Amino acid sequence: MKRKLAVLLALALVGTMVPGCSKKPEEAEPAVVEEEPAQEPEEPEEPAEPEEPEEVIPENQNLLTGVPDLSEDAIGKRPVAVMVNNIPAAMPQYGVEEADIIFEIPVEGDQTRFMALYADYTKVPKVCAIRSCRAYFPAISQGFDAFYVNWGIDESMGDYIAALGLDQYDGMYNPGGLFGRDQDRLNSGYALEHTAYFDGTKFASYVQSQGTRTDLRDDKKDTAFKFNGLDEQIKPSGGDCTRVDIDFGAQSAALIYDEQSGTYKKENTGKPQIDGKTGNQLAFTNVIVLETSITVRDDVGHKNVDWSGGEDAVGYYISNGGMQKINWYKQENNEQDRIHLYDENGQELSLNRGKTYIAINYPNQMQMQ
Repeated sequence: MKRKLAVLLALALVGTMVPGCSKKPEEAEPAVVEEEPAQEPEEPEEPAEPEEPEEVIPENQNLLTGVPDLSEDAIGKRPVAVMVNNIPAAMPQYGVEEADIIFEIPVEGDQTRFMALYADYTKVPKVCAIRSCRAYFPAISQGFDAFYVNWGIDESMGDYIAALGLDQYDGMYNPGGLFGRDQDRLNSGYALEHTAYFDGTKFASYVQSQGTRTDLRDDKKDTAFKFNGLDEQIKPSGGDCTRVDIDFGAQSAALIYDEQSGTYKKENTGKPQIDGKTGNQLAFTNVIVLETSITVRDDVGHKNVDWSGGEDAVGYYISNGGMQKINWYKQENNEQDRIHLYDENGQELSLNRGKTYIAINYPNQMQMQ
């Protein structure tokens, strides 16, 4: 009995030990935490460059020079084109220094004549010596929608000139008492043809009293040329140029750069060209030479001047001590069109703001230094 009990106790003891020998439960593998890649620090955004404000052009901008110097009464009004004697025997002229643009073109005998343009019709000075009209001058002035002032005309071209529909003021008829003879010149021995004057100081009141249109045509209310910025003076890209010599035939012109003023000072046939009232030498910010066909039309020596040029017509722009070759044209048979100026890449030429001298002349009659 005791033996049986001992066996049962042994078996019970073995039973209690079985769990201690059983396999351990599998341990759970630690969870893998994926690390996010380190983010590179963001570069600070560069501040956007502020847009340059568009240049504000003053309302009184002179449409011929780009300079804001018009009187209030001249804003949006027509300019005045005045024919001026330019041969040495008529020197010195007066009233020409105040012109905004001066054209110099050959006439008979290869002497030259000026057409002086004044943007402010209320401030035209007394101008002397006034000379007669040649057809190509009003053909150019019409592109500026200008009043046209002269003393006498080339009668053989009278029908053409009449057909242009000019607002023309001719000293032969002395409208409004605007013309006269300079007595001081007569007393000094000037020939009669070199003594005629136009009293521009009376012009605005006379035009207004006649009810003549003074407002510019809508297509002429922008500037006559494209201009650089108000504070820009840009040197043309074609090389240095401090002197221009132009041979018209019987006369010559030289324009010599004055670095201090930034202008080209003019000589006529070897002598400084002076305004007789101010005593100042004529000076220009821009010099433009346009080459074209010029032929003799009759026994008197009147000229045919091709004022239309062409897309391949050659010209030169000189300013600020530099020069560049250009092309020019004015629409053929369209006197109302302006002269257009382009660089050799076909882009519209942009001029420095200031007075401009324009020579229209035979080809290959210019030298530059």
